[in-house]
Amino acid sequence: MPNLVYKKKYISYVIILLIALFSMVLIKFNLTYLLISHNVWPEGPENIKELSLNYTVDMMIGELYVITFVTAIKITLDFIKEHKRVTDLEKSNLETELLFLKSQISPHFFFNTLNNIYSLSVEKSNKTPKIILKLSELMRYMLYETQSKKQTLENEILCIQNYLDLERIRHDERLEVNMYISGDIQDKEISPMLLLTFIENSFKHGVNKNVGHVKIDINFKIKGDFLYFSVSNPMPAITIHVDNFNKSSGIGIENVKKRLELGYNKNDYKLSIKNKNNIFVIKLKIRVS
Repeated sequence: MPNLVYKKKYISYVIILLIALFSMVLIKFNLTYLLISHNVWPEGPENIKELSLNYTVDMMIGELYVITFVTAIKITLDFIKEHKRVTDLEKSNLETELLFLKSQISPHFFFNTLNNIYSLSVEKSNKTPKIILKLSELMRYMLYETQSKKQTLENEILCIQNYLDLERIRHDERLEVNMYISGDIQDKEISPMLLLTFIENSFKHGVNKNVGHVKIDINFKIKGDFLYFSVSNPMPAITIHVDNFNKSSGIGIENVKKRLELGYNKNDYKLSIKNKNNIFVIKLKIRVS
C-alpha cells in the first residue's frame, strides 16, 4: 500500500485501507467467537455476540494504529534506502565526471611532442633520446599515478618539471621559464593534474602564439595548510591570436573550474584570472593539507 502513497493515489489508498481494516476486524471477530469465547468484546461497554457498529469502529481504530505505525516504519526505511541510492549515484556520477575531466588533459601536448620527436629524428638530433625519455616519464605518471583522488604535491611538481623540461627542449633559447618553490611541500596533497592544466594553457597561448623570446613565471608558495600557486605568460602578440585566445583559452580553464567545484569545498580554494598589462596571470589558493 505505501506504493500508492508514492504514486500519489491517495483515494485508492484510503479505500484499500478501509477494506483491509474491515476485513481484519471481520476475521478477528469470527476467530474470537469460534475459538476463544462468544463474548468477543470483553473489554467493551457491552457484551455482544454479533458484529456491531461500535465494535467495528473501535476495532478498526485500534488496527489503524498498528497499520499506521508499520507504514511509517516502512516509508522511513524506503526513504533512507532511496536517499542512500541517490547519494551513491551522485557520488558515482561525480567520480565519473572527474575521471572524464582528467582524461581531457594534454592530448594536444602529446601530439605536438610526437611531431617534434619525428622532426628531430629526421634531423638525427641528439635531443631525440632525451625527449623520448622525458615524454615516457610524463606519460607513465599521467596514466598510472593519477587514478586516485589526491596525489602528493611533490609528485605533481615533479610531473610539472618533466613537462617544463620537454618544453625547454622543444623551444630552445627563446623560452625562459622561472619556477620558484617556497615553504614545506612535504606531506601535502592535491588533485592530480590540476596545476598542469594552467601551465599547459600558458604554453599553448603564451609561447606557441608568440614569436621571439617568451618568459613564463611559475610560483609555488606553501603557507600553513594552503598552496598559493601562480603562473603568468604574455598574451598572444598577433591580433588574430588574441581573438582566438579569448575564445579558446577558457576550455582548459573551465575544465579546472569544474574539477575544483566537484573535488573541493568552496572555502578550500580561490581562483583568480586576470589580464594586466598584456600579461595573463592565474592565481590559485588551494588547501593541500
